[in-house]
Amino acid sequence: MNRTSTATTPAPRPSPDPAIEVRDVVKTFRTRSETVHAVKGVSLDIPRGAVVALLGPNGAGKTTLLDMVLGMAEPTAGTVAVCGEPPRSATSHGRVGAVQQVGGLLPDVSVREAVTMVASLYPDPLPVAEALERSGAAEFAGRKISKCSGGQQQRVRFALALLPRPELLVLDEPTAGMDVASRTAFWEALRAQTADGLTVVFATHYLQEAEQMADRVVLMDAGRITFDGSVHELRSTSRHHTVSFAWPSDEPVPALPGASKVTRAHGRVSVRTQDADAVARAVLTGTAASELEVSRGGLDEAFAALLRHDDTA
Repeated sequence: MNRTSTATTPAPRPSPDPAIEVRDVVKTFRTRSETVHAVKGVSLDIPRGAVVALLGPNGAGKTTLLDMVLGMAEPTAGTVAVCGEPPRSATSHGRVGAVQQVGGLLPDVSVREAVTMVASLYPDPLPVAEALERSGAAEFAGRKISKCSGGQQQRVRFALALLPRPELLVLDEPTAGMDVASRTAFWEALRAQTADGLTVVFATHYLQEAEQMADRVVLMDAGRITFDGSVHELRSTSRHHTVSFAWPSDEPVPALPGASKVTRAHGRVSVRTQDADAVARAVLTGTAASELEVSRGGLDEAFAALLRHDDTA
């Protein structure tokens, strides 16, 4: 039902080791015509209690890396440890839970029946009612899986992942295909678990999710880690600033030094620039501007620049 929910052996006492240790990991796949280098010499430490977003375009190596963390794939070279153990051992001891995009659910049983069946595989599972409540699935627990929406099915997978009382939760694009309301409900349920110290690593294409949920961002591109730091640090890699100010509707905006883009809407002017000081100085000396604000370039700008490997953002 859940590819990581087959544990039957009791978990050892919690380990003081980091939740994830990846050392010089390489993963290649052979096809008929070529060798694909999916992960290229990645090293990564994730401490206990961290909430980490794994970002990157399709084909960056995110899912391959997570598969190795879950013990579903072996590295071609290098080592992976989870809670101080080999990944498969950590999974079999119930130290790891996973929420994946699709699969793993029987369509003709109810949500409660599915969670109850998987709970029977563990020696000391979280009570079924508690798993349903924590995941936000209690309200539709009597519904057949086949009648659940995509967002509801993801909350069922979340409930299954909580059953072994994991120390680490791994999520691969958990809200892909969900509408805004479903995404919000899913992350609210997860946020409650992180408050209790659960380590969470999630891959996502939604930058807003990374900004709202993660205290650390790891960006992968072409099989390598190209950025590892906080959301604030990621945003600060953008060299552009936006200077905005209130401006009288009947007056033209003068030419401003260093402005690369000027937009005007709803009584305000926004200026994109790499020299915010020069623009602010010009605006504040001898113009009709008021209510001046300066902000750094957005997260999406910094993300795109890192993927382009340039400094234009």
